Amino acid sequence: MNVSLPKDPVLLLSYVNLKLRDFYPTLEDMCASLDIDQKELTQKLSEIDYEYSPEHNQFI
Repeated sequence: MNVSLPKDPVLLLSYVNLKLRDFYPTLEDMCASLDIDQKELTQKLSEIDYEYSPEHNQFI
């Protein structure tokens, strides 16, 4: 399943954190399940100063 991700970085952050909180135990699981390029996703969110925290399973 290749999902269409929000283009706006803030909306993308909200979308990803919701998916992580409600459906996936790790970023790797979410990216694999939704066919998302993990490196590209983390790069986009790092542009607005967010990094993935495995401990919290969210971008903070």
